[in-house]
Amino acid sequence: MAKGKVLVAMSGGVDSSVTALLLRQAGYECVGATMRLYDSIRINCNKPTCCSVDDVEDARKVADRLGMPFTVLDYRDEFEEQVIDRFVDEYARGRTPNPCILCNRHLKFDHLWHAAEQMGCDFMATGHYAQVDRDGEGMFHLRCGLDPKKDQSYVLYTLSQRHLSHLLLPLGGLQKAEVRRIAEENGLVNARKRESQDICFVPDGDYAGFLEFRGVTAQPGAFLDGDGAVVGEHRGIFHYTIGQRKGLGLAMGAPVYVTRIDAQANTVTVGPREALAVQEFSVDDMVWTADVVPADAVEAEVRTHYHARRVPVRIYAQGAGARVEAVGELGAIAPGQAAVFYQGDEVIGGGTIR
Repeated sequence: MAKGKVLVAMSGGVDSSVTALLLRQAGYECVGATMRLYDSIRINCNKPTCCSVDDVEDARKVADRLGMPFTVLDYRDEFEEQVIDRFVDEYARGRTPNPCILCNRHLKFDHLWHAAEQMGCDFMATGHYAQVDRDGEGMFHLRCGLDPKKDQSYVLYTLSQRHLSHLLLPLGGLQKAEVRRIAEENGLVNARKRESQDICFVPDGDYAGFLEFRGVTAQPGAFLDGDGAVVGEHRGIFHYTIGQRKGLGLAMGAPVYVTRIDAQANTVTVGPREALAVQEFSVDDMVWTADVVPADAVEAEVRTHYHARRVPVRIYAQGAGARVEAVGELGAIAPGQAAVFYQGDEVIGGGTIR
C-alpha cells in the first residue's frame, strides 16, 4: 500500500530527479510536475538556463523511467508578475532582492502547492537540501541540510507549519556526491548534468543588462564619501549593491566599499570596510516558522545573504516585522535581501531587510 500521494517538483536537474526516485523506492505514489516559468523571448537570453525546454524533457524522461505520471504547468504570467517584475522594481529602488525566495514563496509553495491539492496529493516534495522533522508535541521544524556546502534552508524560511506538515525533502540528509552516485547507479539521464549557479532568468549574470532590457534606464549620479563629498560618478544605482568593492572605478588610495544607495537622490556612498558595520537593523514581512510571534526577545543567529556567515543577534518582534540587535560583528546589510534566523541547525524565521 502506498504511503501517500506526492507531487514532486521536477526541474529537470539531478536533485529533483533523485528526490522522485527515493520517494518511489520508499513506497510513495508520485506525480512529477515541472513549472514553465518563462521563455527566451521574455528574458532576452539565449544562454542555457534552468526550466528550459531541455530541462522539461529531462524531467519527463526521468518520470517515464520511474513509471510516474508527469505534467507541465504554465506559470509564465505568474512568474512575470510575482518574481521578475518585483526583481526589476527592487533593483530600480536601490535594493537587492532574492528572486529564488520570491519564486519559492509565490510559485512553488503557492501555485504549485494548490495544484498538488487539486490533484489529491497528500504531500509535496522538492530537491532542496534541507530537513523537516516533527517533535513530540506535533510541531514541525525546518533544519539545515546535512551537506553544509549545499544547505538551502535559507531560501525556505517563508514556509509555515501548514507547508512543513506536508513537505518531503529526501535529500536533506545526503551529500551532493551521494545524490549523483544514486542517479548514476539508477541510470538517470541527468546524473552528471551541470548545475545552474546564476539566477535562472539572468543566466549570464548581467543584471544591469537585464534591467535595461526591461526598460530601466541607467542614470549616472554622484559617488559620495562618508562626509557627503563627491568623489566620482557612478553608472546608475542598479550597478551596485551594499558591500560591493570591485567595479567601482574609484581611485581613493585605499579600498572602499558601497555603504549606502539612495535611489531618490541617485547617489552611491562609499567608505572603508569598517563603515559597513551595523549595530541594528529592521525587517519587514517577518515569518516565524512556529506560526507564533514571541512576546520576549529571542536569541538567535542571523544570515543576511545566502552564503553569509552567521552572526549572533537579539530579535524583538514588532507587529509584522522585527528589530534586530547585533550581538556579534555584523556588516554589509543590503535592504531587500532576506535575513534568516537560526537556533543551532533550525530555522526559526526570517524577514526582508528594510
